[in-house]
Amino acid sequence: MIDFTPMTDAAFPAWQRYFIAEYAQEIVENYRLSEEKALRQAALDVEHSFPDGAHTRTQVLVNLMHRADGGEQHIGYLWYTPNEAMRSVYICDFYLFPDCRGQGFGKAAMRALEQRLAQQGFSEIKLRVAAHNDRARRVYDACGFEVTGINMNKVLDTTHSDGEENNA
Repeated sequence: MIDFTPMTDAAFPAWQRYFIAEYAQEIVENYRLSEEKALRQAALDVEHSFPDGAHTRTQVLVNLMHRADGGEQHIGYLWYTPNEAMRSVYICDFYLFPDCRGQGFGKAAMRALEQRLAQQGFSEIKLRVAAHNDRARRVYDACGFEVTGINMNKVLDTTHSDGEENNA
């Protein structure tokens, strides 16, 4: 069984360290920023999203726990933002520890989340999957998520800021 336990003040810094490093790597891969800029951007995003730390009211940050045979195992993290007006939530981060992957925990966690949110009156879950994250895409596909759009970007050459066209 998958359970969600609230993030504590004591555990929040460990989540921050994991998330900032992981998110910065995604920024580097997807938006082609330097590691330094990506780390700075990731840290700013976390600071902006969690001004009150683990107890920021506009965010839900929980530990994913697997309970079986009287014991429990911390298997990852889940962060989402509820939108009461739209009766939807947006998953910002769903992370399983590497040694917990490939065991069905991802699908089980999504089913548990769906039940939890439906009981709370939510009717939709939204998320974004990085283009290179095939494992996550397979989990979401298996859970019935559908593609609703495609994010795209283009990094501009800012070395020619004088307005002239770059004929490289």
